Amino acid sequence: MPTRTTGSVSQDWEPVVLHKSRPKSQVLRDPKAVNQALRSGAQVQTVKKFDGGSNKKAPATAVYARKLDEAAEPAALDRVAPEVRQLIQKARIGKKISQADLAKQINERPQVVQEYENGKAVPNQAVLAKMERVLGVKLRGKIHK
Repeated sequence: MPTRTTGSVSQDWEPVVLHKSRPKSQVLRDPKAVNQALRSGAQVQTVKKFDGGSNKKAPATAVYARKLDEAAEPAALDRVAPEVRQLIQKARIGKKISQADLAKQINERPQVVQEYENGKAVPNQAVLAKMERVLGVKLRGKIHK
């Protein structure tokens, strides 16, 4: 069992003072709290935010991003050359294959073959290789007439 020492017992606790916590920022923005502060004569600070309440920030940044992209990379992509377009058409017609049949044979959509023949497609080496195999015509690299 614990033993007590004899002598004077004193408390060496210091008094604790509790302060009221500061109001949160959401409470300070509350219109009721602002009106009450104005009525009591307290100092109220109002700050107008730059472009506050407007929805015009996004297009300005998009314009800058577009300018950066155009500066780093050319805007226009290469399209299928006219010689390649004509070679695809002549070889396909020579083998009496429709665009849809050619698309099935190379495992692509018919729209892809149509874009290559119209010159609207961006050349993909894998697609050109499949067309070369099916049509038996060289479409990639140097084209000699």
